[in-house]
Amino acid sequence: MSAEIDARLREILSSYSGEAANVAWLLCDRHPPLSVALTVVDEDVSTTRYTYGDLADSSRRFAQVLADRGIGRGDRVATLMGKSADLVTVLLGIWRVGAVYVPLFTAFAEDAVTSRLTNAETKLVVVDAAHRSKVVTNAAWDVLVAGGDEDSLTAALASMNTDTPPPVAVGGTSPLVHMFTSGTTGTPKGVVHPVGYIAGWHSYLEFALGVTDDSVFWCAADPGWAYGLYTAIVAPLAAGVPTILARGGFSAASTWSVLSRLGVTDYAAAPTVYRGLRSESGARPDDLALRRLSSAGEPLTPEVNGWAETELGLLVHDHYGQTELGMPAGFPHHPDFAVPMIPGAMGVALPGWELTVLADDHDEPAATGTIGRLAVVVTGSPMMMFTEYAGGRGDAGRFTADRAYFLTGDTARIDSDGLLRFSSRDDDVIIMAGYRIGPFDVESVLAQHPQVRECAVVAAPDQVRGEVIEAFVVRGANSTADDELVHELQQWVKTKYAAHAYPRRVHFVDTLPKTASGKIQRAQLRQQRRVELSRQEAHS
Repeated sequence: MSAEIDARLREILSSYSGEAANVAWLLCDRHPPLSVALTVVDEDVSTTRYTYGDLADSSRRFAQVLADRGIGRGDRVATLMGKSADLVTVLLGIWRVGAVYVPLFTAFAEDAVTSRLTNAETKLVVVDAAHRSKVVTNAAWDVLVAGGDEDSLTAALASMNTDTPPPVAVGGTSPLVHMFTSGTTGTPKGVVHPVGYIAGWHSYLEFALGVTDDSVFWCAADPGWAYGLYTAIVAPLAAGVPTILARGGFSAASTWSVLSRLGVTDYAAAPTVYRGLRSESGARPDDLALRRLSSAGEPLTPEVNGWAETELGLLVHDHYGQTELGMPAGFPHHPDFAVPMIPGAMGVALPGWELTVLADDHDEPAATGTIGRLAVVVTGSPMMMFTEYAGGRGDAGRFTADRAYFLTGDTARIDSDGLLRFSSRDDDVIIMAGYRIGPFDVESVLAQHPQVRECAVVAAPDQVRGEVIEAFVVRGANSTADDELVHELQQWVKTKYAAHAYPRRVHFVDTLPKTASGKIQRAQLRQQRRVELSRQEAHS
């Protein structure tokens, strides 16, 4: 790393780590009031632009709303809101008074909302009218409604003025966000991000996404999750880069339209979004201005880049992260760090991070090319801010005994070329007749078959081999679910990946079970198969 880049990383880190760190100033007040901060795209693709001055005015009003309710430093304030200027107003207002933000995903049902509000000890919830029924009324928290007939948020803002005390400087170690993991491997755990956590995302925007001053940047991820919150809102506001929030759910047609009409140059989205765009390539406009494409959330299967390179003349750079960490790895766009894109690889450790792969049976780096436990080297990662889960719940096994390494819970290998290659979640590894097989490798090959729209690979019990591979496949529109297609898919994997790693059984399904953030729930598929096999044995 050059001295210049090292100095830049230190500059970013110091902005958010000192005792005087002031979130409202860092994300809003330090930028020119007339500069555009945010473009909100409505469902009819009409747009409204908001300047930093607009956001300063509205967030000061909301800060007064909070202060009048006795909410201040350290108190938890949640939202159950879609993408909107109101959401950004609420966030900045929360941080003006030194309170802590609790994001909730709008697809959550009442029980999921209630458990998170309770565990975070929330004092106030701001909820869109469409989701009001999911927030129970009790003595633990107050409720403000945005929109609809019961628009108490607009009324509250209108009654306030902007003559408020200066924003609270809470410092870099104070809590910023209290959110919850997606629960893909167990009960969702509370993660409290300090103010200094912003540094890693600011660095990610600059070095991994490669966003520059002349970029038209759009991250389509939902801000109810860490990636969307920090990539679509926090990092752009911190860097002074205009950002885009598009209301409503995903559709390929509207996405193509927004990309074209706004002249988006830098686009980030989940792999499922790119697969959706791929399926609707016929709607692609001819006047796209795209320069950089990025993805995160799940490993990017190779067929996406096969399409993107042919249709768009670009490659999607995949990035890897976790709620606890931020984004420590990927294929960076910044020219000083760019490495050749390799299908199926995770990329390299991003600036400010050091990653390694530990052996399965001891806390030392594994041999090159050997699958092991993907870990963060704590002392070599200045952007690493995570120390424990809220209340210490779920900490067991996440750090090695000497706390030298943070264990991500994923398995991977480092090849001789220095690239990380993702294998699976620890729980997803398939061990068949002594072979360790990562489902991602098999899924990546299956997904390239022209009759496969989506797939998931899991382990199923087998009396001879211990476990065997089974695949769940969502077919393309013009394919037939018959033995011929099963055989064709099995041969496809044997030929293009490995003879021993083909799926012994293929199940054709209409959909795959996913978390609210879009991650495939392989554990649910495994449990489903265990139940089915147990029933078969009982009747045999």
